[in-house]
Amino acid sequence: MTSFNTKYGELKGVEFRTLYSNGKTDGCLVQEENVLSTPYGELIPQYEAEDMGRRQLKPFYFYKNGAIKSVALQTQTLLRTPVGGIPAELVTFYESGSVKRVFPLDGKLSGFWTAKNEFELAEEMTVESPIGSLRAKFIAIQFYESGALKSLTLWPGEFLTLMTPAGQIRVRTGIAFYEDGAIRSLEPAGVVQVETPIGTMTAYDNDPQGVHGDLNSLQFSPEGTVMALKTIAEEITVTDQLGNAHRFAPSLKDNTCGVERKIVVPMKVRFSEGRIVFEDRQESFNLQQCKIEVRPYDRKGDPAYSCAG
Repeated sequence: MTSFNTKYGELKGVEFRTLYSNGKTDGCLVQEENVLSTPYGELIPQYEAEDMGRRQLKPFYFYKNGAIKSVALQTQTLLRTPVGGIPAELVTFYESGSVKRVFPLDGKLSGFWTAKNEFELAEEMTVESPIGSLRAKFIAIQFYESGALKSLTLWPGEFLTLMTPAGQIRVRTGIAFYEDGAIRSLEPAGVVQVETPIGTMTAYDNDPQGVHGDLNSLQFSPEGTVMALKTIAEEITVTDQLGNAHRFAPSLKDNTCGVERKIVVPMKVRFSEGRIVFEDRQESFNLQQCKIEVRPYDRKGDPAYSCAG
């Protein structure tokens, strides 16, 4: 074992490390207690796995210039962050040293330790956001390099009711902000009516993918107008300058329970620079040069939405 210096103090008991071409440390494992003094508080990198709920001994990673990239902590530690005190088991940093993401828990999911076990360990916390104090169980808190809040990721089953540019909306999964504090995107917990450049539409993603709140299905411009959404409730017909009609609608896919059960796949719509963009088919039209009609989606039957549906 060896030791070396970091920006926040000496790291001792290094058992393993890999090197960049410039000779700086990429990552290492430590086998004894170290205390690093940072602007966010004193951090003790993980040096042993305490119980089956924690991941195995996790590497301590660095950028090429030697700055800390990520560190798993031995015990949950209260960090001083721009949005208040946040308990953390895993922290990542920008190359400048600014905090990037904070994970209150960093559990190891297995047949013996499930997401339910991890959720039960999670505690509600209050985050001071640009739209006020928000209290919930969060999987992760992300920051811009400036320290501004970038996104909040909610545990499944957690919800927040927020005032947004589209009115009051119940939110699941997460919410993201622009650096100036304006809402960038959110994941509606249910169907919600929003005003778009082509009229009122119903925004809802019945099967959101991913486990973070960095980029959600309902997106706003910096000025607060709807910039993108997903819908399972409407279809759109675009009549171009030549009089040709183009129909765009949600689609159906087989449920994993069996081909006799169908799941609606939401339609993705984006508005950009005076155009409407249908991302799934990579087609776009000038809003001023086309006729746009929005009407209820004709599902041609009533598909089941779950194995029990």
